[in-house]
Amino acid sequence: MASVIRPGTAALPAPLPELPARYERAADERVNRVGAIPFLLMHLAPLGVFFTGFGWSELALCVGLYVTRMFFITAGYHRYFAHRSYKLGRGMQLLMAIGGASAAQKGPLWWAGHHRDHHRYSDTERDIHSPKRGFWWSHMGWIVCRKYDATPIHRIKDFAKYPELRFLNRYHLLPAIALGVACFALGGAKALFGGFFLSTVLLYHGTFSINSLMHVFGTRRYRTADTSRNSMLLALLTLGEGWHNNHHYYPSSTRQGFFWWELDISYALLKALSWVGLVRGLRSPPARVLAANRVDPEAS
Repeated sequence: MASVIRPGTAALPAPLPELPARYERAADERVNRVGAIPFLLMHLAPLGVFFTGFGWSELALCVGLYVTRMFFITAGYHRYFAHRSYKLGRGMQLLMAIGGASAAQKGPLWWAGHHRDHHRYSDTERDIHSPKRGFWWSHMGWIVCRKYDATPIHRIKDFAKYPELRFLNRYHLLPAIALGVACFALGGAKALFGGFFLSTVLLYHGTFSINSLMHVFGTRRYRTADTSRNSMLLALLTLGEGWHNNHHYYPSSTRQGFFWWELDISYALLKALSWVGLVRGLRSPPARVLAANRVDPEAS
């Protein structure tokens, strides 16, 4: 069931339990030692900067690739494909999917389908990456095991009907490889290691931190049936995803920073795109929803 608490009801999350001293995972939940090799190599690749050098141009490229691809993950994979919180034409839809795939976080159908399961079963035993199972598991253990290799097509039938998205989901590494080749062609090995590889690894852990940290650290504005929290720091690092308690309370909203002081860069960029007609139907929570189910009814 969804984690959102409808106005007029209330629930508080159970505290995160301590894991047993010897926690045994099922065979398909253990690290896939062969399948995880590319993921490990990606983490080792940025060390190449010690051989190629790292300067201001590589730093600028790294930051630019991080921010650009974080937008495609947060605005595309998450808010569009997983939650359908706004509308796109078919061309822009494909562009969002290609941009998200360039982050090397698998295909749009895989990503969004599993995320829908996270919301459906948030902080229960069926949650794919609940921190109740430990930091390692919620941060990236669930990614490097065999259990979630397959795309849950039954959760994402609305987008699986598009053949171009099914193709991209199957060959999801093509955009990332093309981006890496472009970096090398334009800036050589320094751009490849200091720009592409380093930004990709930083992007991994920026994205993963929402799964592992935002149900453990931060503040709670709304009563939800899960342990979601808000964090300004994580919102800055992830272009607005750190307003996670807001998001779990009203996941159909495109805007996750509900109030003017809650910086939500992804929403601001989508708003700008809506002014030129590339994006439409952006959603924000109505006033009655914003006012309901406060953990502290007197808080602003």
